[in-house]
Amino acid sequence: MDTSTAPGRLLLLDTASMYFRAFFGSPEIQAPDGTNVNAVRGMVGYISYLVEQYRPTHLACCWDEDWRPQWRVDLLPSYKAHRVVEPVAGAPDIEEVPDPLELQVPIIRDVLGAFGIAVVGAPGYEADDVIGTLATGAGLPVDVVTGDRDLFQLVDDAAAVRVLYIGKGVGKHERVDEAWILDKYGVTASQYADFATLRGDASDGLPGVKGVGEKTAMTLLQRFGDIDGLVTASTDPTSDLAPGPRLKIKEAADYLAVAPQVVAVARDLDLPRGDALALPSSPADPGLLEELTERWGIGTAVERLTATLAG
Repeated sequence: MDTSTAPGRLLLLDTASMYFRAFFGSPEIQAPDGTNVNAVRGMVGYISYLVEQYRPTHLACCWDEDWRPQWRVDLLPSYKAHRVVEPVAGAPDIEEVPDPLELQVPIIRDVLGAFGIAVVGAPGYEADDVIGTLATGAGLPVDVVTGDRDLFQLVDDAAAVRVLYIGKGVGKHERVDEAWILDKYGVTASQYADFATLRGDASDGLPGVKGVGEKTAMTLLQRFGDIDGLVTASTDPTSDLAPGPRLKIKEAADYLAVAPQVVAVARDLDLPRGDALALPSSPADPGLLEELTERWGIGTAVERLTATLAG
């Protein structure tokens, strides 16, 4: 896509990834009533920093309306299972979140609403799926801010989609494009989801193929292209797939039949676009923002973001 005359830039925030990082990465900060608000202040500060750095015209805080969608669990029961707090039959899964952070999440949402910053989620889907949909066919350059490597699958130089990877911190983020992925992992961006499926990811409850790490996954994808090609080679006695990997792929056939659907982010949800995601130049509800600022003692962070938006 030729973006030389594109009308602006879209910044998509993996909100939970960012407020978790703010909570664990900064010291406790108390509001006047003693509530810890470090994640609130950190999240507002992160947005200020990113808007200052990239000057987006559109921004969406993408939200987990369902952090562990049932349709993914039906395909792969281990998916995020280790994060569930005291599973109860018939009840929605509750993610293990530290109490001081859980109290701050509604405050973050209130502050974003007072600023008029778009918060976008979809019933039955994760923030990753919202990001995948909004990044696809956006019609303008897109920066995805996340600490989740799974979203590397969205990187597309031709469509001007890149990831601002905050694995080392928001202030030390890395700009991930196709060359970066190829240099780091030896696979293309379009192969990254299959690479992650083969390698596995303990943080998401993805077991991967037993005995296949990053190096082997890279080599197999370089030779056979994708998981479909690899599975086909494993059942073809004339293929040059070595006996060791052949057996591992065969033994993982059930996993490989479902895991790619779990790892792939949705790209076709019905979500607001265009003006609904326009970044405001001033707070949408100044009165509410003032009330929230005083109640939670977040004046410095709010003043900075207000000035940044006006600038």
